[in-house]
Amino acid sequence: MRLSPEVLEFIHAPDTVDFITRASDAFFDYARSSTEVVVGQTLSGRYVLGYIKRENFHHLEEALGASFVSSASVVLGLLDRPALEAAGVSQVHSQPYLNLKGRGVLLGFVDTGIDYTQSVFRYEDGSSKIQYLYDQTAGGDPPSGFLLGREYSKADIDAALASQDPYALVPQRDEEGHGTFLASVAAGRETEDFAGAAPDAEIIAVKLRKARPFYRERYCVPADQEHAYESSAVMVGVEYILRKARELGRPVVICIGLGTNAGSHDGYSVFEEYLGAVSVQKGVCLCAAAGNEAEARHHTGGVLQPGEKPGKVDLKVGENAGDVYVAVWNTVADRLSISVRSPSGELVGRVPARPGFTPAADVKLVLEAARVQIEYHFPVEGSGGQLSVIRILGATPGVWTIQLHGDILLNGSYQVWLPMTGFVSPTVEFLAATPDYTVTSPASAVGVICCGAYDSAGKSLYAKSSRGPAADGRVLPDLTAPGVGVRGIYPYGPGLMSGTSAAAAVLAGVCALLLQWGVREGNDPAMGTYQIRAYLIRGCLRRSDMSYPNNQWGYGSVQLMQTFHLMREL
Repeated sequence: MRLSPEVLEFIHAPDTVDFITRASDAFFDYARSSTEVVVGQTLSGRYVLGYIKRENFHHLEEALGASFVSSASVVLGLLDRPALEAAGVSQVHSQPYLNLKGRGVLLGFVDTGIDYTQSVFRYEDGSSKIQYLYDQTAGGDPPSGFLLGREYSKADIDAALASQDPYALVPQRDEEGHGTFLASVAAGRETEDFAGAAPDAEIIAVKLRKARPFYRERYCVPADQEHAYESSAVMVGVEYILRKARELGRPVVICIGLGTNAGSHDGYSVFEEYLGAVSVQKGVCLCAAAGNEAEARHHTGGVLQPGEKPGKVDLKVGENAGDVYVAVWNTVADRLSISVRSPSGELVGRVPARPGFTPAADVKLVLEAARVQIEYHFPVEGSGGQLSVIRILGATPGVWTIQLHGDILLNGSYQVWLPMTGFVSPTVEFLAATPDYTVTSPASAVGVICCGAYDSAGKSLYAKSSRGPAADGRVLPDLTAPGVGVRGIYPYGPGLMSGTSAAAAVLAGVCALLLQWGVREGNDPAMGTYQIRAYLIRGCLRRSDMSYPNNQWGYGSVQLMQTFHLMREL
């Protein structure tokens, strides 16, 4: 897709904002009549990537309605900071009649990139098992049909590996190491003391570009948080992997080890809806990490009753907490308005609920060096519900109280989220926090396999593993995989990782083995996410002292060998 220098300059400008919206007549009518919007590529035939200057962003909502909020990007972060036997993978590797190691299957990673020089990503002759590497952060000619970044083929990577200075030819590096680790766990080649879950699968890796300043400010991302990515970049990365898999004519598993507490958590956002549509495609499996928020104290909720006092959400803020972002979601039948009381007792009075990206209230406190912004978005596209955003800029220490007033009450239920760990000060938490409803997006998308984590040594749930249900009541996670002390390869060498993205990488490798059996070997040629999810759920290990499904373990812990045993009995 050739673009003029002027358009490229517009797209790359720091004050430009990208967004992805549904391909509707209303949007195209607006785009044709406006000089403010640059229309980019189309994703899956249903979604449009566009660009606009930040000072004009509110014009989109004015033209397209309050529901446009679901088209604005959310900001995601990495879900881990830094056992194949338990998952039944080693048994399947060694079973002579199965002999499944992922041959002919692709594993796609949308993450921090990949250290392509590591031996676990190279064959015996020194060539690479990486089929394509898409660096969204690089300049140069973008891949065909895409607007940004640079593509490296297997031939490019092989030439780099054969040279004296690989990075002179393929300069992409994984500075964080998260993407390299997940790829090694899922698809690392067998060595003397290491093997990935699907060691013969090949790789397509996407290095995500960082979030633009507009979205960092919108979600109050701390200045020292380096690993913030936009949902639009993830969607473009997934689209790239799908197109390359189709070109190669191979089935693909896509592993997403990122998450966010922003969004509706009910599958209705553009981000979740897009991934849900991907999950129904033949020969495609989508796995996402549930998140590590169960102990973070970043969620609370409740039910308002007509005629009773306003609901109260008490927020504890420590020293030097910086800016705080709070999102309140309620259902389509209700309308809420907000008031806020500071630790010193100063009140920002009840702010009438008027939808818009421009804050309905922007109040500088008198007795404290803090500013409170309140904005409302309703009806949100999909669910029809309401999002109320409270930003406390320069939050002073103490207990802040957010009061929820029921303007219209029928259902009365509400859910409140802080940003996930790393995206808000560790000194900020809800006093009446609950561990439920903590599965991050996009693992909350309908159709995606949502993976929690457990400790395969102690047979216990990983304490931080996010818990369901989804906001619409669906049981989440779907299942759990080993996620404590998982061995893998970082750019600096071997290491360990604990968390749900490590568990999701194990699960992605498991799914690659099933795709080999189903699609490549012809046992279930139409296999995709839904079939794999069903096969794995049936084969899960379950404790006799627990009822399933539940919002901690889902349907149990994945056990691939048991899945095949149950297939044999059909």
